[in-house]
Amino acid sequence: MAEKKDIVVRAVRRDGRGKNDSRRARRNGQVPVSMYGGAGEAVSALVELRDLAAILRSDTGRNTIFTLDVEGVEAAEVMFADRQIHPVKMRLIHADFKRLVKGEKIEATVPLRLVGESIGVREQVLTIAQDEIQRAARVQLEREVVSDEPCSPD
Repeated sequence: MAEKKDIVVRAVRRDGRGKNDSRRARRNGQVPVSMYGGAGEAVSALVELRDLAAILRSDTGRNTIFTLDVEGVEAAEVMFADRQIHPVKMRLIHADFKRLVKGEKIEATVPLRLVGESIGVREQVLTIAQDEIQRAARVQLEREVVSDEPCSPD
């Protein structure tokens, strides 16, 4: 498992709603976000795109636990619950964060990557039925699970 990093992302509470306010924010390099769950009410805010992009590019990616500090609201540890990417520009356009509670298990989907070559599949085709697995942990989750276990007929 990856180590927990102390990442703090600053945000400004979002008062406006709707398409036009969101477009203005994106034009200024900000991303509309929502934070919910845990002990507290749902909060809408604006975060700098470069801060969230750096987190998504990190080793733990969308499973990174970080602190979201919204102006006027108590800072909370969060992780990505959902994110929306622009289909053409491939830029983050919205994110949902789940507020975490100390001592509560975190459940997340982690990509599964198979490496190596299976013993029985040297000249056949291997069909992988599952490319993600559910993981639960009380600490930071890894970006992906790598398996190099050869499949033997035994």
